[in-house]
Amino acid sequence: MIAIVDYGVGNLFSLAASFRKIGAETVVTSDVDVIASADRLVLPGVGAFGDAARKLRESGLDRVVTCEASKGKPLMGICLGMQLLFSYSEEFGRHEGLGLLPGRVVPMKGVIPADYKIPHIGWNRLNIKREIPLFRYIKNGNHVYFVHSFYAEGCDHALAATTEYGAELTAAVAMNNVMGCQFHPEKSGEVGLNILRGFLNV
Repeated sequence: MIAIVDYGVGNLFSLAASFRKIGAETVVTSDVDVIASADRLVLPGVGAFGDAARKLRESGLDRVVTCEASKGKPLMGICLGMQLLFSYSEEFGRHEGLGLLPGRVVPMKGVIPADYKIPHIGWNRLNIKREIPLFRYIKNGNHVYFVHSFYAEGCDHALAATTEYGAELTAAVAMNNVMGCQFHPEKSGEVGLNILRGFLNV
């Protein structure tokens, strides 16, 4: 069973529907016992990093997520959920993340050309840097759907894919059982479903 962690932010039910479409048993939950008993965890998220990190900590779900990940349980962060896996974010001040992956989250502004729109919204090509389970059923150059204004850097040890948007930006990361996608698999058509299928085989 896959537990999609419900801490008050994220496009939870479309994500759950995508997993059901590929035959996965999925529950959207904030119940610590359910999360602890699940085979795999997904940490979603949309919005501001600081607000999401605060809600995660106030709910106590930060502790169960990090505890289960430390036991080797597969964990996938999506969009803001991926950013929360890192040490900290510089979005509107400094905010601490879960520290499960090395790296930090920084603004795209000043990194990409001034005439590029922020947030980055739309379909972009994946440049796969190394093979990870999430990519088992997709190919280098496949397109996925992004919505973000910040990106992860300093994460070379975990980097799995980038995308080009005026600069080379982190698109996916993985280190042992912890992995993440800056893009939205649940909004990325058949390619996205195949990435979720890859997660089922971790």
